[in-house]
Amino acid sequence: MLVEQIWTANAFRNFNYLIACAETGEALAVDPLDHEKCLAAAKAKGWTITQILNTHEHRDHIGGNAAMVAATGAKLLAHANAKDKIPGMDRGLRAGDAIRIGRTVELQCLDTPGHTMCHICLLAQDDRPALFCGDTLFNAGAGNCHNGGHPSELYNTFAGQLAKLPEATLIYPGHDYIVRNLGFTLDREPDNAKARSLLPAMEKQDPAKPLVTTLKLEKEINTFFRLTSPSVIARLREAFPDLPDTPDEKTVFLKLRELRNRW
Repeated sequence: MLVEQIWTANAFRNFNYLIACAETGEALAVDPLDHEKCLAAAKAKGWTITQILNTHEHRDHIGGNAAMVAATGAKLLAHANAKDKIPGMDRGLRAGDAIRIGRTVELQCLDTPGHTMCHICLLAQDDRPALFCGDTLFNAGAGNCHNGGHPSELYNTFAGQLAKLPEATLIYPGHDYIVRNLGFTLDREPDNAKARSLLPAMEKQDPAKPLVTTLKLEKEINTFFRLTSPSVIARLREAFPDLPDTPDEKTVFLKLRELRNRW
């Protein structure tokens, strides 16, 4: 499997992706908002875009669909329940469905509600597993639930699916928010040494050549995975004095998401 991570340099800080078969050069474009950059990258690599995958229905993820289809004739794939929200869908996806690219690449669809209720993540189970996670999981953060989502469902996705993936899984999110998210981690867990040591490098990094984290690293720096940390809970109790002495993980997650909404 070949992966090209494309930095759009737009105001929303989107990442687009091309996932290609090394044998045939066939490629899947993930959320190709900047269709021109995606097409240019495919041309430079000698790849042919035959499929488009939208992780979810928000405009900053589907806005390049029409131009990409017009340029390539690619088939458009998205969550089955998004058929009335994403024009021109050719295939509706459900949990466990497979997407095949050329002869060598197969991706598993995960139904990952929370950011929206029609969100798909893609899991590549290669020698090095990889997760293309749209706006569900960010580097050091979690998606918001403002526009068609639900925080309880987001917690269920994190706890029931993402946290159980292999720790070596590479994380490919839909946006570059790592600096802001590390700031939130340190606001919630000031003694998080790993987040503190990573922040200066991330403040200087070129988003066109970003750090690709692993799930193992996310569990060290992402407060939405650190729900049993005594420091996280102690700081949370400052904001929510009625928090139980030993709050359950879902309560901690929901309170963190509430704080992040206005942080």
